Amino acid sequence: MKTKRSTTQAVALIAAAVLLGTTACSTATSSTSSDKPATAGGTLKVLGAGDVDHLDPALAAYVPTTSVMRAVSRQLISYKTVDDATERIAPQADLATEVPQPTNNGLTYTFTIRDGAKWDAPDGARQIVSDDFARGLKRLCNPLQSSPMLTYFNEAIEGMKPFCEGFASVPTDAPSMKKYIEDTPVSGIKAIDDKTLEIDLVSPAGDFLYMLSLNNASPAPVEVLDYEPDSPDYRSNFISSGPYTVDSYTPDKELKLKRNPAWDAKSDPLRAANVDAIDVTFGLTADAITQQLQAGSADMSFDITLSPALIQQLKAANDEKLVSVASGAVNPFIWINTKTSNNDSALQNLKVRQALQYAVDKAAVVQTLGGPDVAAVQNGIFGQGVLGQHDFDLYPSKDSKGDPEKAKSLLAEAGYPNGLALKMPYRTKDQEPQIAQTIQASLEKAGFTVELVPVNPSDYYSKFLTNPENTAAGMWDIAPVGWTPDWQGGAARSVFQPQFTFTGTPQTYNYVDYNNDEANALAAQAIQSTDPAEIAKLWGQVDEKVMTDAIVIPIASPRANIYHSDRVQNFIPYALSVQGDWTNVSLK
Repeated sequence: MKTKRSTTQAVALIAAAVLLGTTACSTATSSTSSDKPATAGGTLKVLGAGDVDHLDPALAAYVPTTSVMRAVSRQLISYKTVDDATERIAPQADLATEVPQPTNNGLTYTFTIRDGAKWDAPDGARQIVSDDFARGLKRLCNPLQSSPMLTYFNEAIEGMKPFCEGFASVPTDAPSMKKYIEDTPVSGIKAIDDKTLEIDLVSPAGDFLYMLSLNNASPAPVEVLDYEPDSPDYRSNFISSGPYTVDSYTPDKELKLKRNPAWDAKSDPLRAANVDAIDVTFGLTADAITQQLQAGSADMSFDITLSPALIQQLKAANDEKLVSVASGAVNPFIWINTKTSNNDSALQNLKVRQALQYAVDKAAVVQTLGGPDVAAVQNGIFGQGVLGQHDFDLYPSKDSKGDPEKAKSLLAEAGYPNGLALKMPYRTKDQEPQIAQTIQASLEKAGFTVELVPVNPSDYYSKFLTNPENTAAGMWDIAPVGWTPDWQGGAARSVFQPQFTFTGTPQTYNYVDYNNDEANALAAQAIQSTDPAEIAKLWGQVDEKVMTDAIVIPIASPRANIYHSDRVQNFIPYALSVQGDWTNVSLK
């Protein structure tokens, strides 16, 4: 009988061929035409439109921020930055000395902490120990601002749920939270000694090692408990475990990273740390960023989407600095606000939500994104390559162009023969204004009147959509968003749990507290299963259950087209960031 580790890798291999396929116009790894060799050193210049969501590894969940987390934090498990699609998503030992096989019928994982991995602590470099991992996991459910990835660990680790329930009643000042974290154990997290960490699970989980690759599972030094999570004081006293640390940070303007003097290359098998510093500038337009990349005055982008016209131009020129990455993303898809009382709570009516499903012209949105070479029409919650994704369409229309007449009929059946007026926010970045206008046009053909509300990219999630008061108050009715799986391999849990489960504690990215008990039961079976075929079947059923409720409107599954300057060498995408790995590129 296969061990749990073997089963997990089997799940990964099934998805590997398409989950994070990487192509360039001429080679899989981007290089340059110049013969000038790459050398260590220099400052990597990165440009972005929006800012990071958080600098605290426990809280960061925005995909572009993963590039920062790769540079300033380490985890028990991570990934190599390599061309091979299968090896790229295979769990690798990072702060652990090896990837362990579970014992106790798949319930217990034991890790040995790597010697020489150190914090850049205020009183000097200090070895990272097993207590730091326990502390890091406990911080996920702090009552001031819990981690968006909390559900994974809360459901998986023995004793985590009661610990978090107790934490919820603790005052939110730093001393009170510190005392609770330091004095209250989690039964399933045991620091056997400084070098040995044992984690016990509630039930077998074939994807647990992948969960540990998230920056949210990073260890935490005791000093960070003196500050509120990700507060200005936390940021100005940042303590790194990675090859770089924060030099300075001005929100919405600039982030500067410098070498971490406590980092030892011999203790890190996954990060070469070739460049001396990384400067990230925020607040620029996509056009300005791409112009600087082409001119060579900047090196890499942080969060932008290349225009369809530029992608076609670069492909036609066979420009090897253009790299295409599939990540299992669904982007955009539309959340429907069932918590608002707007229009006499019309969006709580299933027929109204079904009308919206039929109304959207998905083919037009794909064309806006750049056509079939850039994205595909999407009809479920799992993107291309995620185990459980399958072809189905509960709301079909010819050529995926929408069915306005069907939508109007459903609106009339729901009691709205004259249509509905809706508010739809959108981010003022990249192609999102054009996408919003395309969605607006198709909905208006079906009897909806759509007011577009522009929102600053930095505020869209953290201050707008994830604000429960704004949602309940009806400041938005429908909202386009995107989602990329949080890890590689069998990643369906990382799509479903954060967005589509509700057990009484609000989820950051389940904007309307959506819940389906039947879907939850199927998901629980999938998570515990050791049979890849059964896992795929069960997650496929979950997908159809969610889509039957018509709570979201999937539209497109895109490939990320990313571009870098001529002086960047060793440009290979890192599995979690959908971007070249800052910690392994070099400059010429």
